[in-house]
Amino acid sequence: MRTLVVVPSKNLEDAVGDVVRQVLGLDLGLDVLVIDDGSTDDTSRVAREAGAEVIEHPENLGKGAALKTGFEYALERGYEAVVTLDGDGQHDPAAIPQFLEALEKTGADIVIGTRMHAVGEMPKLRIWTNRTTSRVVSLLSRQTVPDSQSGYRIIRVSALADLTGSLVTTRYDTESELLVRAGRRGYKIASTDIESIYTTGAVSHIHPIADTLRFLRLVGRSLFWR
Repeated sequence: MRTLVVVPSKNLEDAVGDVVRQVLGLDLGLDVLVIDDGSTDDTSRVAREAGAEVIEHPENLGKGAALKTGFEYALERGYEAVVTLDGDGQHDPAAIPQFLEALEKTGADIVIGTRMHAVGEMPKLRIWTNRTTSRVVSLLSRQTVPDSQSGYRIIRVSALADLTGSLVTTRYDTESELLVRAGRRGYKIASTDIESIYTTGAVSHIHPIADTLRFLRLVGRSLFWR
């Protein structure tokens, strides 16, 4: 299965190179695309030197916008599947074979890496938030989604061809929007257990108030979707 690994990144010059090298080191014939979403450091240079293709957003457009750029790239170049993972080291590239296997075994269109079976060092507030939003996304998508906030996923490009053009969000809410739209359109969503990793010194770009409001707006909008 021809697979593209999409890595949305912002100001991750200290981590993204290792992530790219680990993906390529799996020797699975994977291609890596780093979306530099308005970085002010050397994220793009480091990613290229590690072996990734890089697309640069001249300014920060949001994680959702970065993902859509990656999805469009995959569609244009005939990939069959897209793996999405973060560039800060909190998603272990060694789990990619597990995602590929789960996609084939389950026949799903989307497989999400869930951390909720063993939350590890995940902050208590994040645990509560993830479980709450996952219940809401499960209800809206009409499927069981145990960790809707996990950005570590594999998605069939056949589903992205139908879904990408419909996405209206551009920030972290895009990951939830994709699941809701996929579920509403009958695409199968499955999960696979992954390790919960919280790297020392990692900087979160999540804004609790703004992103909560965006999620609530998404919930309201979704009530009118088919």
